[in-house]
Amino acid sequence: MSNQLSLSTAAARQLATTTKSVPQMQGVTPRWLLRRLPWVETTGATYRVNRRTTFAVGDGRLSFTITGSDVQVIPAELTELPPLHGFDDPDVLQALAGRFRREDVEPGQVITEFGSRVDEVVLIAHGRATKSGVGPYGAGTDLGTLADGDYLGTELFTEPPEHLWEYTTRASTSCIVLKLSRNEFSELVDRSERLRTHLEDVRSRPRPAQNKSGEAAIDVASGHAGEDDLPGTYVDYDPAPREYELSVAQTVLRVRTRVADLYNDPMDQTEQQLRLTIEALRERQEHELINNREFGLLHNADYQQRIYTRTGPPTPDDFDELLTRRRKPRLLLAHPRAIAAFGRECTRRKVYPETTSIDGKTVQAWRGVPLLPSDKIPITSNNTTSVLVLRTGADDEGVIGLHQTGLPDEYEPGLNVRFLGISEKAIISYLVSTYYSVAVLVPDALGVLENVELGR
Repeated sequence: MSNQLSLSTAAARQLATTTKSVPQMQGVTPRWLLRRLPWVETTGATYRVNRRTTFAVGDGRLSFTITGSDVQVIPAELTELPPLHGFDDPDVLQALAGRFRREDVEPGQVITEFGSRVDEVVLIAHGRATKSGVGPYGAGTDLGTLADGDYLGTELFTEPPEHLWEYTTRASTSCIVLKLSRNEFSELVDRSERLRTHLEDVRSRPRPAQNKSGEAAIDVASGHAGEDDLPGTYVDYDPAPREYELSVAQTVLRVRTRVADLYNDPMDQTEQQLRLTIEALRERQEHELINNREFGLLHNADYQQRIYTRTGPPTPDDFDELLTRRRKPRLLLAHPRAIAAFGRECTRRKVYPETTSIDGKTVQAWRGVPLLPSDKIPITSNNTTSVLVLRTGADDEGVIGLHQTGLPDEYEPGLNVRFLGISEKAIISYLVSTYYSVAVLVPDALGVLENVELGR
């Protein structure tokens, strides 16, 4: 063993003051949604969205039960089909659901053919299909993509037997479809007086005057030159507007009095505990704004504003369709892996997305709309996700965040820290709460690109 000639660094550290960082937290993300949403003061903890009257026709999606190879539509879900909207006889719906028969469709196979008779209702339980029509000069026209939960041929319920398919539907992946033949349906109608009466009422019901968005029309005259009688009109309001109540994320922060009293140099222990707790609450807040089933963006996007990818991965074509369906799109929100998948598709096509600057940070953009990452958007078990597009701001009838400021013991806007007391075990408790929600003022303010494949 060599003789030591000077004091070692390990021993010297016993007399040195350590330079240290504040506590770090790996779970902190940019939280772009919280930063880019315009926040509206919500007094009374409730925000009411008043709209013009919209005529609902049951245009949602269907759900299915899958047990092994047996696939069945949930009977109550059949009321999402427009002609059955409002029909509430569970026995008849059960009988109708039992008449659908499963059929497996291979990629490229035709499901419905333009010009042929509509003799069956088709429900897509799984897979993706494309609709195409015939243009004025005989060329094919792309009419969109269908996927899980969509349906075809509901004209069979109300139109005469001579009614023809106005488009061709072709499977782009392997599909599982459920089909109901006209004969099976007619047999059930003959047996059920309630169903027969309901469909007769649907056929005879006058179609309400409405605009292309489904809102009650406002009669206006134009192009006249003389003393023509002008139409009288009024703007009808939704009699049951939606109300958003503020939600809450809370936790109780506990700090030992000994720690708070003795270990506050050079950093205040309570302050650091509170800082990291607030970071966790803000992360949960953004997660809820996206995923909450009551008000979250993913679950509250209108079905008419949801589209599917054309081929699976997110392509420039998909993003273009997502943007052009609404005015003034302000931001795209996607999981980082979805952004990477979009980048690969752009590279494959030799297209290079632009960049833009937000809050001094450089981010990707598409057609001038920032493409912002959020790991709160879920990835499903089959490796697919969604991409959101938002128009924001109350002035533009967009998406807005809701909060209330001026709370008792407020620490940050919409967040307060309340002292709960000291227990017999000398533990100080603080209740940390944040109140929030998000509202979509009109349906086209929010769009979703669904079934986005992240890799093959």
